Amino acid sequence: QVQLVESGGGLVQAGGSLRLSCVASGGIFGLSTMGWYRQAPGKQRELVAAITTSNSANYRDSVKGRFAISRDNAKRTVYLQMNNLTPGDTAVYSCNAELEMSKRSYWGQGTQVTVSS
Repeated sequence: QVQLVESGGGLVQAGGSLRLSCVASGGIFGLSTMGWYRQAPGKQRELVAAITTSNSANYRDSVKGRFAISRDNAKRTVYLQMNNLTPGDTAVYSCNAELEMSKRSYWGQGTQVTVSS
């Protein structure tokens, strides 16, 4: 059974940092591009960052230079290090695993990140 479990969200002041983690079970981690998405109230879900099985990463423009995505295949975990957070980063952050061959996608339950000004 595939399961993605996020952790690390919380409340932080502007300028602060958080690190999100997502542990994947069910044997898909090594076959998947792992991504972090976010959805703020009243807005559409958007891709924040993704990393392929070959460690190629991409970011949305608004987080470049502030966020860093990484993966530890031995721990089946993907991380999102978020620095210099702003209130505009407030959202529910969700982990996604997309199998690179079939494009089948799996989602975690999400973790709330709130940045106060």
